[in-house]
Amino acid sequence: MGYMTTASTGGTHWLSDEEQCVWRAYLHATTLLEDHLDRQLQRDAGMPHIYYGLLVQLSQAPGHQMRMTELAKDAKITRSRLSHAVARLERNGWVRREDCPSDKRGQNAVLTDEGYEMLRRSAPGHVRAVRQAMFDRLTAEQVRSFGEIMQVIATGLEPEGTDADLPWLR
Repeated sequence: MGYMTTASTGGTHWLSDEEQCVWRAYLHATTLLEDHLDRQLQRDAGMPHIYYGLLVQLSQAPGHQMRMTELAKDAKITRSRLSHAVARLERNGWVRREDCPSDKRGQNAVLTDEGYEMLRRSAPGHVRAVRQAMFDRLTAEQVRSFGEIMQVIATGLEPEGTDADLPWLR
């Protein structure tokens, strides 16, 4: 926004030309990467990338199950969106819901044997897609730097406490 000055915009510190280029490149790359992964998983496994991520989270959880509220929080999606996703995964036979024994109001999402098998079959293609789209294009040093940069950004954005007004906490 080279035509705007800090004084004329109420003190806004605009992005430099270089920062603007980096920001746009980031947006472009993340949009293309998410689309690439989504198309690969739709083609090979009949599910969007976000559903695959939910299956992965459940596969890594103790007993292959998680409370729905924790799953929404970890996936960074609203409870409503999670409920819709789990309903579709249930229809496919990959997940089932169970009442939470410690809290009668809560529910757990449980990865079924069929869901685990779907994940096992689809993982190699997904890993190939991730590797081809990202890691095969970077040097070892770039991978380390990229990881460090993403960790700094994530840490800076991670909310403190449970009172933050975030969609997955609503």
